[in-house]
Amino acid sequence: MTRVVSLVPSLTEAIAVSAPGLLAGATEWCTRPAGLRAARIGGTKNPDVEAVVALRPDLVVANEEENREPDLAALRAAGLDVLVTEVRTLPQAFTELQRVLDACGVPRPRWLDDAEAAWDAVEPPAGPRRAVVPVWRRPWMVLGRDTFAGDVLARLGVDNVYAAHPERYPRIPLDELNAAGADLVVLPDEPYRFTADDGPEAFPGLPAALVDGRMLTWYGPSLAAAPTALRAALRG
Repeated sequence: MTRVVSLVPSLTEAIAVSAPGLLAGATEWCTRPAGLRAARIGGTKNPDVEAVVALRPDLVVANEEENREPDLAALRAAGLDVLVTEVRTLPQAFTELQRVLDACGVPRPRWLDDAEAAWDAVEPPAGPRRAVVPVWRRPWMVLGRDTFAGDVLARLGVDNVYAAHPERYPRIPLDELNAAGADLVVLPDEPYRFTADDGPEAFPGLPAALVDGRMLTWYGPSLAAAPTALRAALRG
């Protein structure tokens, strides 16, 4: 059996649901599925390289955005096979998930078929809304160009105001966010945990949609439920 260490919460869930027992290690941020039994090897940005090596995995799965190249280089230098995914669009997510599962020797799972079918059935409403999508505050950071979450929202009829920004996660002063001409502010609960009491008050007069960050930013089994869950949240 292939021994896998995952440095990405989305991929941890995808592998664990598809092949229980395959994961030898995962990060502290890998919270799905509940009750996952795998050695914890630090965070996505600061994995314990020695701990990963000690687990003697056949494969380490990572992501070019979530994990740092120096850590991945150190794992390769230790002789480990490191598969690095790139996910910036929904079609890429499906392709990369299949690539990871193939590398793990896992047959195509039913949830992946269900997820593709769920998104194939999505018909965006007429007249897309323009939104600002903060992912952090103090300082305020928003979705910019070329992001998976931005592509997901676009397929649901929500256009990111900063989709053409030269940076992927730009820091924008709050007064500029409020003057950006948005119809909506979308507030996910990760990486910053926006809530009804922490976030909407910064955008007076602008409707706020509080969304499940896992549904918006994770690529794995959650993709099957994401269209329905996100549409409900966006309707408010």
